[in-house]
Amino acid sequence: MVVAFALESHADNHHVMACSPSSRTEESLTKSLLAVAFLASFGSSMLYGYNLAVVNSPAEYIKAFYNQTMVARNGTGLDDKTLTLFYSVTVSVFAIGGMVGSLTVGILVTRFGRKGTLVRITCLVFIAGAFMGFSRTFGSPEMIIVGRFITGVHSGISLSVVPMYLGEIAPKNLRGFLGLMPSIFICLGVFIAQILGLHELLGKEEHWPLFLSLVVIPTMFQLMLLPWFPESPRYLLIEKRNVHATITALKWYRSKVNIQAEIEEMQEEQRSMSSVQTVSVIGLLKDRSVRWQVITIVVVNIGMQLSGIDAIWFYTNTIFENAGIPVPQIQYTTVGTGAIEVIAGCVGCFTIERLGRRPLMIGGFTFMGICCAGITLSLMFQSHYISVACVVGIIAGFCIGPAGVPFLITAELFKQSHRPAAYTVAGCLNWLSNFTIGFVFPFLQMSAGAYCYLVFFGVCTAVAAYVFFIVPETKNKTFVEISQMFAARNGMLEEESSELAVANNPQLAKTNGYGAVVLEYDVIEKKK
Repeated sequence: MVVAFALESHADNHHVMACSPSSRTEESLTKSLLAVAFLASFGSSMLYGYNLAVVNSPAEYIKAFYNQTMVARNGTGLDDKTLTLFYSVTVSVFAIGGMVGSLTVGILVTRFGRKGTLVRITCLVFIAGAFMGFSRTFGSPEMIIVGRFITGVHSGISLSVVPMYLGEIAPKNLRGFLGLMPSIFICLGVFIAQILGLHELLGKEEHWPLFLSLVVIPTMFQLMLLPWFPESPRYLLIEKRNVHATITALKWYRSKVNIQAEIEEMQEEQRSMSSVQTVSVIGLLKDRSVRWQVITIVVVNIGMQLSGIDAIWFYTNTIFENAGIPVPQIQYTTVGTGAIEVIAGCVGCFTIERLGRRPLMIGGFTFMGICCAGITLSLMFQSHYISVACVVGIIAGFCIGPAGVPFLITAELFKQSHRPAAYTVAGCLNWLSNFTIGFVFPFLQMSAGAYCYLVFFGVCTAVAAYVFFIVPETKNKTFVEISQMFAARNGMLEEESSELAVANNPQLAKTNGYGAVVLEYDVIEKKK
């Protein structure tokens, strides 16, 4: 019982500190937590934002390269329609790769863990960077397309795994703050791509292969440093049953905070699960005990992409041009919108633990809906300056809440056994909606004109109403408490679910409190 004694002494020494909420928050936000959140977001999430925007600036140079290559191969160039098709494939194949990657999330995080998955998929970025960086050297447009597809696969995986990892290592009072850090780095990735794409930097014809392949630099830092950090304690205890590694990881991330209560909370979650095995996507969709949680992640993830934000990014330059901004200056105006994204993301990140998830979601979607209606009115009455203000409002409203909270609550609404499948569903729907809006919007704009933004107004209003009436506040709640809030709506009593879980898993009935875990650890140590 040496470990138990040590932990009890550790808890006693810091009892006064733990009793103060403010002290607990301050001590919980350790350097280790901030470092791993930074590394995971910098080396993975930021790449998603960077790859979204990186092809915009060198578009004409890439098209020229495609045309020159075809002339060298066939003796004739491509007509405008075919050239546009080639470039469209280059842009959209990123979303296809993302959807493919999202389908593998459940398998990867179950087999390799959360941190283990992030470390292993770094190889995809190096392969993609090599393909895109040497594409002009080998005169191969296909290498760019393949590289974009591979970066999409990486982003499809990391977009789900990073918030899952951070959500599991964070204490409940900081889960929102750390969970929104990836969204800040996504906005930062877009901003960096916009800055580097300026003509004064890498926005010249000779630099575009380097511009596309710079993704390897953040990934290199992540690969060098992230392996030194521990795996998710919840994954180690609940799925791997590695008590020693769990205690080590918690001590690393919590520093002076009493970890005994947190291990007991993990055990409570373990006892309440009907299965210690990871649930498949089919099992998730069939499980009526999580019916409303599944509906919620479907609504918020589809709503996030169908809110009109992708259409706004697509149409921004045209709106700025119609507002009278000189064409050479539009690139600098676009950089300004990128700065607004980063600022709005920081506002959401630093206010979520004070305001909660619901206000950021409801307020963000409502504000976006109002601005979408405003764009329709401004286009009808030819008030271009109002349309510019509405574009800025939509971007700010999106980045404050809807950009990051859906990924965060996907982790919060599900227990350990259901979480990987939930992220698979959420990620797949997110990427599918992304691809759909990019494909459909030009046709919608042609047929509906200024009224096309009323569709986005309807989507934003509907999602805001759903969150207002259905989704409870998850701020500062444990995963078990969140499940209990949904139990009545799902037509189940949480107590009955817990009793059924213990009945189906006799081993869980033995783990009654932290002492039993330490006893198990002692047995393991004696066997050694």
